Amino acid sequence: MGPGPPAVTKSANLHLSDVSPDRAEYAALVQGAARGERGAMERLLMRAQEVAYRFSLLVCGHADDAEDVMQEALLKTYRHVSRIRKPDAFRTWLYQTVRNACLMKRRRRVDEPSRLMSLEQGAPGGDGGTRPIDVEDHARSADQRLMDAWVGRRLRRALGALPPAYRAIVVLREIEGLSTREVAAVTGITEANVKARLHRARVMLRDQLEDV
Repeated sequence: MGPGPPAVTKSANLHLSDVSPDRAEYAALVQGAARGERGAMERLLMRAQEVAYRFSLLVCGHADDAEDVMQEALLKTYRHVSRIRKPDAFRTWLYQTVRNACLMKRRRRVDEPSRLMSLEQGAPGGDGGTRPIDVEDHARSADQRLMDAWVGRRLRRALGALPPAYRAIVVLREIEGLSTREVAAVTGITEANVKARLHRARVMLRDQLEDV
């Protein structure tokens, strides 16, 4: 993978379009990172960081959980990028990773924090040690400002009131822009069920927005 993981920084003025490259761009980044190109890995981690945190915050529902899930997604991206068999389906793989981690968080959520490896612990190095993965930390106030830029306060409240299964479908389809087929792949249900749940979620969301 090269001499070590690249540093990833985050712009303070990102827009949704900045973190939603098309499938071809993702595929090129994945392929480059798999070849050990540091620049490709840096850009891929940048994309993955923003997408994973936004999606996990909306789906997990807790900022601390979202932070843990984002770190786990970045570690898996860094460690397993060379094993991704369909580079043009990277977004689907990333959303599946985040969704599964959020589900695990909900199942085991107790008073003490779950034991997830942090980015500070780093990734395994060739010498048996670890190498740090330098990804900028998220301050709470910055998180809130970033979320305000993506979706309005009323919409966030309405999304938060949806059942998790419906919320994930709305976020993936309406905010992240995945196709029905991609949403089905991420959630593990049929395309027909995606359409049915999306319709039901839109109705619930409209009712929630009227009450907010």
